[in-house]
Amino acid sequence: MTSIESHQPRLPGRRQFLALGVGAFVIAALPRAARPRRRLVRRQLPIMGTIAEIGVVHHDPRWAHGAIDAALGELIRVDRTMSRFRADSDVGRANAGAFSRPVAVGAATMFVVEEGLRWAAASDGRFDPALGGASALWEVTRRHAPPPSGEVHRWARRQLWRAVEPGRSGGAPALLFHDRDAALDLGGIAKGYGVDRAVDALRRWGIRDALVTAGGDLYALGRSEDGDPWEIGVQSPFDPAELVATFHVEDRGVATSGDYERFFVHAHQRYHHLLDPDTGAPLRTPRHSVTVTGSSCMAADAAGTTAFGLDRAAAQRLLAAVDPSLVIAKIT
Repeated sequence: MTSIESHQPRLPGRRQFLALGVGAFVIAALPRAARPRRRLVRRQLPIMGTIAEIGVVHHDPRWAHGAIDAALGELIRVDRTMSRFRADSDVGRANAGAFSRPVAVGAATMFVVEEGLRWAAASDGRFDPALGGASALWEVTRRHAPPPSGEVHRWARRQLWRAVEPGRSGGAPALLFHDRDAALDLGGIAKGYGVDRAVDALRRWGIRDALVTAGGDLYALGRSEDGDPWEIGVQSPFDPAELVATFHVEDRGVATSGDYERFFVHAHQRYHHLLDPDTGAPLRTPRHSVTVTGSSCMAADAAGTTAFGLDRAAAQRLLAAVDPSLVIAKIT
């Protein structure tokens, strides 16, 4: 889990950058003396293996906190139902029993699984939501050395997403696996879905301007407290106090996938959490991060995972074929 820090990036301009968001982003805000009466009310919560933060722009702090409570409740629900680390989640129950029989899951989980399978089909398995066994093998936050090569090769070129069958059982959505090694890991898409659900909760409270971040996933709702589009700074993979890009965003999702937050180093080689389904090991690439914007955070989240390691032209072609709203904002 990464920690929250407030950095002062060395970037010219009149704006002060805040760590509103975790890991990948910083958000620009006017100096306090120049702010209008609307306030930015912020709250953080450790969840989904990171720190989620919600900032709501509103003139009534009590109303803003009520909206934030509702939004955090959505993030908690998604974590409880889609985490592979919980035996009682939909994903945990499916991974434990779906090879033997159909396992009933909630409609939201089925929606995210089907979206993951759509990305898998469009990318020829470059995005594989059923590679949970390899993810468990390469638990990089707990490892100090690579696993034995034989264990790694077991997961290479398996195309396990093809073994996941969405359907119904007893009138409820259900999942059936046709390969004993298939295991869901929705880490490349469910966090973005959770951010979208949190934004929907804010909208139901009548909130028009807000930011929801969860690690490298973000949705910018409306505009910032000074009335301008939100200004997003993408942190450098090499120095968290530096920015590699800034851009303005309004009513769009943003996601950054990179190799610089969850990794270990062994024999001068970095091993990160973004796996290559062709090898069953962390993807080897000279690129360190990709930032994508899209109409939803879920789409941007899946797109960032899929596009990591590709050059800009190849990445943009792939993403445009899946969702025309997706745009590569930065590759480092």
